[in-house]
Amino acid sequence: MAPIKNVHGHTLDLLGEAIVAGRYPPGSSIPPEPALCEELGVSRTVVREAVKSLVAKGLIVTGPKVGTRVLASEQWNWFDPDVVIWQSKAGLSREFLRDLQELRRIVEPAAVRLAAERATPADLDGIETAYAGMKDAIDNGGDYVRHDLLFHQGLLRACHNRMVVQMSKALGALLRTSFEISTSKPDGPAKSLPLHRAVLDAVIAHQPQKAERAILVLIDGAADDIELVLASRRKLPSLALPAPRLKARTKEVTR
Repeated sequence: MAPIKNVHGHTLDLLGEAIVAGRYPPGSSIPPEPALCEELGVSRTVVREAVKSLVAKGLIVTGPKVGTRVLASEQWNWFDPDVVIWQSKAGLSREFLRDLQELRRIVEPAAVRLAAERATPADLDGIETAYAGMKDAIDNGGDYVRHDLLFHQGLLRACHNRMVVQMSKALGALLRTSFEISTSKPDGPAKSLPLHRAVLDAVIAHQPQKAERAILVLIDGAADDIELVLASRRKLPSLALPAPRLKARTKEVTR
């Protein structure tokens, strides 16, 4: 039998994904407890805990007169990683991606400036390890996207601001989508690797302005890639599936 925590998490995901995907539109009621217990095969206690979590995330409201109703998406907590993941699985809309792009351009340059001032040796070791993983994936094939995410998340953690770290969880969907789009371009990862190195070198050298300029080059390039995909109406990457792995490339000098 699965632990209660796992059952609760699974039930929460099923209900959250159903709401975000529009199965229960804003203003509608989700099914009563007995119906959900039967549908999901769980106890009333599990359903109640899941409902409490959905209330805390701003997706629903409960009360003796209103029942359990779905709130408008404007009231959802978009800084909650679960909400962002559910939206990612339901499909990243163009508006949602652009909102995230704007948030990234506001948050990440400021965070990198702070990282250049505050990064510890342990922070830098973690970012260097992520960079090495990116380079290895380019040279020998592998999961480039995972290491790219670790690189950027490491930079955000290195600013040592708890609010920024929380925002980084919301930005994860954009970063993953952006990296997959860039990875799909011919030699996209190889061309972006020196840009990542420039950011890391500036952080190591404790040069905040240089670090900020370097990360803006990366961010604006990624935004251009996403805009091209949006304009072409091509299908966006699905975050419900593992990121594609790079194939080993022919020998070429990469830094």
